Amino acid sequence: MIAGMYEQDFIAYIIFGLTLNFAFSIFFGIYLSKNIGMQEMIQSKGDKEQSLLVSFSLFIPFAKMIITLYRVTILQLYFLNKGYSHKEFWVYMTTKNA
Repeated sequence: MIAGMYEQDFIAYIIFGLTLNFAFSIFFGIYLSKNIGMQEMIQSKGDKEQSLLVSFSLFIPFAKMIITLYRVTILQLYFLNKGYSHKEFWVYMTTKNA
């Protein structure tokens, strides 16, 4: 047993969580590309790499989906509600803060 459930159930939760994350990530990417533009996104992308914690979150059910929803929340609450643009959010997410 893993985390109080059988292995098959645990793997099913992981697969379902990754599927939901894939769907949320695709929709979030489409939303950003509609508001920023693909060419502009490619030109303004920084060199920031994902943290190791985000990479390991693949093994925790629904963790990647929660991270994606956290990013959506940052976009809405911090950037859009304060008058910043979608492009400024994209630069923030993809650029290292030195």
